[in-house]
Order: sequence, then C-alpha cells, then structure tokens
Amino acid sequence: MIWTRITPSAPGGQVAYTWRIDPVDRRAGGARSGSGVTGPERDYTAKVDVTGLEPGRAYTFGFEAAGVTSPMGRTRTLPAGATEDVVLAVASCSLYPNGYFNVYRAIADLPRVDAVLHLGDYIYEYGGPGSYGMDSPVAGERPHDPPREIVTLDDYRRRHAQYKSDPDAQAAHARAPWIVAWDDHETANNSFLNGAENHDPAKEGDWTARKAVALRAYYEWMPIRDPKPGQGLAEASMRSFRFGDLAALVMIETRLTARDEQLELERDLPMVDGKPDVAAFRAKLNDPSRRMMDDAQEAWIRSELQASVRAGHAWQVLGNEVVMGRVVAPTREALKPEEAARLRPEALRRLEQREKAAALGLPVALDMWDGYPVARERFYGLLREAGARPIVLAGDSHSFWANELSDDAGRLVACEFGTSAVTSPGAGEVAEGLDWGELIARASPEVRYNNQSDRGFILLTLTRREARADMIAVSTITAKPFRSRVVKRFRVTPQGAGVSKLSEA
Repeated sequence: MIWTRITPSAPGGQVAYTWRIDPVDRRAGGARSGSGVTGPERDYTAKVDVTGLEPGRAYTFGFEAAGVTSPMGRTRTLPAGATEDVVLAVASCSLYPNGYFNVYRAIADLPRVDAVLHLGDYIYEYGGPGSYGMDSPVAGERPHDPPREIVTLDDYRRRHAQYKSDPDAQAAHARAPWIVAWDDHETANNSFLNGAENHDPAKEGDWTARKAVALRAYYEWMPIRDPKPGQGLAEASMRSFRFGDLAALVMIETRLTARDEQLELERDLPMVDGKPDVAAFRAKLNDPSRRMMDDAQEAWIRSELQASVRAGHAWQVLGNEVVMGRVVAPTREALKPEEAARLRPEALRRLEQREKAAALGLPVALDMWDGYPVARERFYGLLREAGARPIVLAGDSHSFWANELSDDAGRLVACEFGTSAVTSPGAGEVAEGLDWGELIARASPEVRYNNQSDRGFILLTLTRREARADMIAVSTITAKPFRSRVVKRFRVTPQGAGVSKLSEA
C-alpha cells in the first residue's frame, strides 16, 4: 500500500494524480506507475494497492499532482521463502499536545527497520483547554485541532490531518511500510461494541454513527487496505502477514467487533450489609458470555495459527492492542520500610486507588485482558491447540512490559512485549526513588519487567534461533534535540510447541 494526501489550492473539486514506485536496487523491470483521482469524498487522500512487485524487495515511491511532487517514501514487500531475520519497530499511543514525536523520529533514523507496527491510539479524540495532555510544557504550541472533542466526520478528518502534519510522523511513515491497528482513542476512550466510556449519547448522538465516521476517517488517512465489498470496517482490520518461512504476524481486533462493556469496581461491585460482595463481582467477571472477540474472529485466528505452524514458521506474532498479562496492584504492605517512608501524598493517592481491588484479589486494569479472563483463557487455548510459538505484542498502557503469560493451569503459553507510548503520559515515579513499574513487577508473578517512566518503542528482531526485544527510550518528549537508548533487552527462544521463559540480555 502506498498513500498520500493532496491538499488542493481550491477544495471542492476532483484532483488527478500520478504515482511511481521504483526498486532501490535499480535492477531492470521492477518499476511500476499509474494514475488516479481523489476528491472531497475521501478528504483528498490517495491510496494505491500496487501489484506485480517482487517479494523481499525495497522500493521508493512518490506522487505528483498539479505539478507538485510529494516527498519520497520508502517501502518493501514481504519476503518469500528462506528468511534469515526480520526487524520490526513497535509503537503506540501518540498524544499530539503532550510532546514532540521524538519517538517517531528515532524510528525514522533506525539503520534498519522492515516494518513499523502501530498498535493503536494513533490519534486522540480529546480537545480543548484542560483536556488530556494540555498540561504539557509544549501543549501551548501543539493544541488539538479542532480545539474540542471530535465527534463528526469532519472532526476526525481534521484530527488525522493534524497528526499527519507532524514532520517526525511523516519521517517515520516515509521510512518503512506500516502495519496498523486501532485501539480506543481512534473512536473514543474505553470503547467497546455498543459504546464507550467517553461517549455520551445524550450530548454526542448515536454511538454507531460516531464509530462509523471515525473508522471512515481512519481508513482514509491510514495506510491500510480498504474493506472488500460487503466487508465491515472493523472486520477488515483483521489480517495476517507472512515474513517468508520465519514468522507470521496476526493482527487481531479487540475493541469494536465484539467486546462487552468494561466492568468497573465502583459500579459493578455490589455491597451487602456494608461489605463488598466479591463473589458476585467475580461471577460477572468470569461470565463465559463476556467477549473480547466473536466466534468468527477466534476461528480465523485458529486457522491462521495452524497454517503458520504447518508452514514451519519459527514464530507466531500477535499484534494486539491491550496488555494480556495478569497484573497485580501493589499495596502499602508490600512496600519495603524504606520505600514506605518516602511515600508522598500523590503516591498514597495512587496506591489507595489500587489497593481496594488488590485487597479483594481482583484485577485493577479492567479495560485490559484482565477484565475478560474467560476470553483470555479461550485465546490461550487457541495457542496451545495450534502448537504455536507465540509472541504477543501490546500497546495502550504507556509503559514497557516483558511478561510471561500462563494459563489458569499455570502453563507457560506465550511471552508478551508491551511498548511504551510515543508521547502519552505514564504513571512514572510515584515517589522519589520509588518506581511504580518496579512495584507492579514485584507484585505480579507474570511480569518480568515494567517501566512506567520512559517514552519509546520496541525494536523486535526475529531469527529462527531467538526473538530479541530492545526497549528503546528517548531522553525527552518536550525538547529537541534528544537521545535514544536501550533501557532493557529481553530474549526468548522457540521451545517445541511453545516458547522459553524470558531471559534478560
């Protein structure tokens, strides 16, 4: 897929354009070219599905309209046959007002990246004074456009246009092909099939209508294949990619096709004689009918995993929006004496918010897979049934994760790498010298590492012998220039029908 947006001098009419794609190696016979027309019906975006290209080959591409030539982009096709290695950059959560997109610039400057995986929250729907991210030191020069929460098709188009106007985002898009998924903020915060936490039908209209215009703008403005005739917008986001004989990447959708509404402790934990009825809450949490995905998607995932294993791939990589590992909130009782002594009011407030659930043995992050334990166990069953060697990738949380995923019987089924945010804020330090990510990792048996302070991305390198995840952070998101560094590196190896435990590299 090659993509651009043409800004006409006089909006309203149709604009003709030409495109060209050339092999980087300049060997004869590889160039392709063509033409097309775009207009206001798709917000002057242009998307071409180029065919007839050779596998595993790098190309440059560009567009021309009305005598103006676009910047040059660089892409490559998926390899076929024997493939020695694959290098993927994994990113998520770019909140425009909260900082510069230095993470995108760091990705653009990589010496090698075969594809960029963006796992959602590419845009945010908020806007206006006091909205999320507007307390950043750079928010004054990067306020959201339009300066209000987005609801209409024009709103979502303007917001996508603003994010695409950022030069660092443009550089990352021009560096390598992107494989994208949406999470919730492409529509509205904590979205699910029939609504969202940040959608008020009384003020913002019908959820189905808002979801439809948000996804329409997404398909216009993102380098993703449009739905086939008769295919739904959400269903079209489920697709798979084969990197030669090395790995299959399966992109799943857990927001808008089947997800049931998230539970909330304040709303769904009943009180009996002044005491919380934990059993009743657990019954809701473990209701087998609660879904993250529908039967059709689960059957498709089963088929893709089985086909990948039959093909002899070393890895089955799952592009997934939210953290899958079991996360346990820390409590004050779990703190070391010297840590407790450093607690400040803000630290106490954060701990108190989470202690209630932890004290009752309930999960805290109910928007993640922890809020859908039966669906997660069913998903783990798909992995075991296929004999997969799974690597789960996750965004959403604004923090780095290295997790060892186990089913209800305690069997290791997969490893998980969660990427931090491009700019969206993390919990960070809850007190001087006291790291919230360290406390979570200490309290959570599945969590080998959690970093809630750094912004960055994961560079995932796959070979037949191992998968290596470099967690790369930028030194700042509120100034330029910046530096990049690897804050942690983990390795995992294939182990028959499964994976090894994580090792720190």
